[in-house]
Amino acid sequence: MNFKNVRHLYMSSCIVLCLIFLSPTLVVIVPFPEGEKFSELWILGPTHMMEGYPFNVSSGENYHVFLGVGNQMGEFEYYSIRVKLRNKSELSPDSGAGLPSSLEPIFEYRVFLTNNATWEKEFSFSFEDVFFEDKVSRVSRISINGYHVNVNKVAVWDGADSGFYYQLFFELWIYNATVSSFQFHNRCVGFWLNVNKSL
Repeated sequence: MNFKNVRHLYMSSCIVLCLIFLSPTLVVIVPFPEGEKFSELWILGPTHMMEGYPFNVSSGENYHVFLGVGNQMGEFEYYSIRVKLRNKSELSPDSGAGLPSSLEPIFEYRVFLTNNATWEKEFSFSFEDVFFEDKVSRVSRISINGYHVNVNKVAVWDGADSGFYYQLFFELWIYNATVSSFQFHNRCVGFWLNVNKSL
């Protein structure tokens, strides 16, 4: 074995050992491509499928769906899921502009999730104190997971679709530590309900 080959072998070994020794530092210094960061928000029907959502509902009857959130943001996140109720004349969130609905939430969940974690909860509800007069219905109260919430929401008879329509919808908000508050995360899901006098 000649001296030149030994020298090349020695230099190659030193370079490899340096790279191995410095690899934790290189991970911090050299940016590696990351996957897309996003959050998920979903509703599943009562059979835990994407079907069978409540639609024709009556006062005093209990209904349920499954509400879920997934964190793919790459780090620990703090979420607020805000439940809102609207009639057809009230504005929904504007996803194009990234704006939430201006309606006040009637219920809220707060959830801490690590990266790649999911949270799912059965969401049960019933309309209470529903009154009908001429072509107007008024929902005075709704029960959500056993909690009674005053809503005082009015819907006018929709002749084209033959019903009194309300939408239960869920907005996803995410905590921004920079401003120390939740911000709308531009995720919203919901379903329409036709409130009947009786089924």
